[in-house]
Amino acid sequence: MLRVSEVSHAYGRLESLRSVSLQVETGEIVCLLGPSGCGKTTLLRIIAGLEENYRGQVTLDGQDIGGAPAHQRGFGLMFQDFALFPHMSVADNVAYGLRRRGVRASLIRQQVAGLLEKVGLAGMGARDIASLSGGQKQRVALARSLAPRPRLLMLDEPLGSLDAQLRDQLALELRGLIKEQGLSAIYVTHDHREAYAVADRIAVMDVGSIEQVDTPLALYRRPGSAFVARFLGMRNVYAINHSRFIHELSRRAMAGANDGETVLIHPSGIRLGGSPASRTMLSEAVLQSIVFRGDYYDVSANAGGDTMLSFAASQVSADVGATVTVAISLDAVMTLRR
Repeated sequence: MLRVSEVSHAYGRLESLRSVSLQVETGEIVCLLGPSGCGKTTLLRIIAGLEENYRGQVTLDGQDIGGAPAHQRGFGLMFQDFALFPHMSVADNVAYGLRRRGVRASLIRQQVAGLLEKVGLAGMGARDIASLSGGQKQRVALARSLAPRPRLLMLDEPLGSLDAQLRDQLALELRGLIKEQGLSAIYVTHDHREAYAVADRIAVMDVGSIEQVDTPLALYRRPGSAFVARFLGMRNVYAINHSRFIHELSRRAMAGANDGETVLIHPSGIRLGGSPASRTMLSEAVLQSIVFRGDYYDVSANAGGDTMLSFAASQVSADVGATVTVAISLDAVMTLRR
């Protein structure tokens, strides 16, 4: 088990991490999720032993590893640019860490062949790195990271340079391979959909602090702060006194809600049409935008004349500018930290 306790760090006078604590259980994949500059990569570098000037403690299985150099920690690292050796073949890249550990040549050949098969590159060991596609290079980098059986696998935006379709495919493959190997992993990304696909738990970061740690499903269902909700793509975040509509909706949904609080109307609790029902509020709304996304429509509608609601709909039979009825589940209204 990896434990990070009260870790702080600064670049000169610029504070990059503030009392960060995090735990990664054996066999668990934890994603560090957040915008650029929030401290994700700095925290990863501290854990890896690549950043020394910090306060706090990092332990692995109860032992303080703060004084251990990076090459003695037994961690595997994988970066966005893959960091492959262009003058080596695919097989030699994968074998690099094993050779440095003095593994027998016959065992290296066996392990490399097995790993290339697992990552979908069987029979490609002799290929030059320059001849590979971006997705193939990513697979080589993953095989090289897995080869030495690291105590912890650390991945920094490993899919960031790939196109969206390939990212979706490889995110699932990455998770499957990490789980198959029984490894613990820390995975850095700015893409919440990628984090949903890969992680057992997600730690959402902002300006050097961890805002919330939860499973993907729990994080989606109940973001803990306005920042987390917005970063997960939820746009219906308002101060209770934002408008009469929000004030009335909040009063109906939550007894004792205060005007100074911030609320989220979860997009899963909004639908077009509907009839009066328990724990549901109906409202007229004017359609502002309808964007076709393939298997759903992304809809924005102005409710009460002063509140924009954003949600998904499987079908939309009206046009922009039309007045429609929206049904809002009162159970989808929740308070947030600012």
